[in-house]
Amino acid sequence: MPRISVIIPVYNDADLLETCLTALANQTRLADEIVVVDNASTDASALVARSAGARVVFEPQRGIPAATSAGFDAATGEIFARIDADSIPAEDWLENLESVFLDRPEISAATGPAEFYGGSAFDRWFGRSCYLPSYFWSMERLLGHPPLFGSNCAIRADAWQVLRQTAHRGRADVHDDLDLSFQFRPGMTVHFAPDLSVAISARPFADWSSFARRVSWGVGTVAVNTLAESPWRRRAARRAAAPRQLTPVSGIRRP
Repeated sequence: MPRISVIIPVYNDADLLETCLTALANQTRLADEIVVVDNASTDASALVARSAGARVVFEPQRGIPAATSAGFDAATGEIFARIDADSIPAEDWLENLESVFLDRPEISAATGPAEFYGGSAFDRWFGRSCYLPSYFWSMERLLGHPPLFGSNCAIRADAWQVLRQTAHRGRADVHDDLDLSFQFRPGMTVHFAPDLSVAISARPFADWSSFARRVSWGVGTVAVNTLAESPWRRRAARRAAAPRQLTPVSGIRRP
């Protein structure tokens, strides 16, 4: 069985992190290690992590890309599972994640959807019915494969050694999951697994400024990466390398 490391970047989210770590402690398949990256928090996040038996890595450079990269660099497993401090994985999340990689040895990464908790009923509906479907649909067409969703994804350790060479880890104004999605080379595959179940907070939709900031980071992430490689050239290279191995969100294979 592969060793699975769970990586959780955190900044001043002690209470949510405690809930997340409790969910990980109740998994039907336990993590082989949990790496919490303290991104210069000023609250008790690091203490909460250590109390739950997690290994704490300190990353002073603020920003989720830097924190996520530090966690991946520190992890010792063969599969790096990535969630956020506000993620609450279902009790069979790691068991299902392990099965995905065992059943599909050719894939480099896997990702899944999420349900939303907290906020208003509209916030939860918007996240579930509009935000996430739009993200997966639009980015799959731009990338040529499903994008990673940072609150619910995993990559192989050997794939990270390739991705880390070009990831924009020093920029705090990009989404780390989408940025990593752009780094996949031709022949590397991303699988969308609908059975990977995670709940996440609806707080990004609580106010316009938070949502606008996320959208601006998304636009910036796309801009930074499409300057390096146009979408047309990217898709052509991936079709040439692996014409039938990219599985879209819809589950329908395309030539």
